Amino acid sequence: MLDQQAFQAARDKIIGVDRQRFGIGTLSEKTVHAILKNYYEADEDHQEIPIDNYVADIYHDGEIVEIQTRQFNKMRNKLSAFLTLYPVTIVYPIPREKWVIWIDPESGELSKPRKSPKKGNAYMVFPELYKIKMFLKNPNLRLKLVLLDMEEYKLLNGWSRDKKKGSSRYDRIPTQLVEEVKIDCMKDYMQFVPCELEGEFTVKDFGKAAHIPVPLAGTVVNILYYMDILERTGKKGNAYLYIIHEH
Repeated sequence: MLDQQAFQAARDKIIGVDRQRFGIGTLSEKTVHAILKNYYEADEDHQEIPIDNYVADIYHDGEIVEIQTRQFNKMRNKLSAFLTLYPVTIVYPIPREKWVIWIDPESGELSKPRKSPKKGNAYMVFPELYKIKMFLKNPNLRLKLVLLDMEEYKLLNGWSRDKKKGSSRYDRIPTQLVEEVKIDCMKDYMQFVPCELEGEFTVKDFGKAAHIPVPLAGTVVNILYYMDILERTGKKGNAYLYIIHEH
């Protein structure tokens, strides 16, 4: 269950009322991380807890929660240590809808928000999951994919004439908590298999059914095959054929 009130409280705590007064410059790069950390654990006594030479974002009642906005490969050592001791939930934020706001780094002036045509979905976690593939079958590992609407602030400091290409992302501010997709056990990966897939299919077929690009579909199928959700039946030309594994 999503708790919108708790999300709003976490948001207010991190962004605070001073944001309007002092402008965007007072925010840190890790706003999404900080808001989610306070949403999942409001009590600071359970945040930033040293465990086995590492620091857990949240430790409470014998469970660890790690908020990871990107680069899952950087978690490998930490996961090796934590998963032998406690259940670990990785929380991964995904922007569902995004409004982009440009900041002039000299004047601090902000552009009007423009809605990005790109829309995020839960499949976007799979390139990150691929980086920690070796841990995915560990019964102590759980995942929480959090879809958020957010404002993305970017600096006009790029190399193109309009300074947008090659620009730096300054911060992301979640505006709304939309959905939570949970993966608590191997069978939960079934939710990523589109129901219209029947019989044998290729990666291309999977991408079409899931409405995702073929390269991303390749990564998703790779993980679902590894998790015994799909099985290979042969080849059609150069492409592998898959069917849904009957459990």
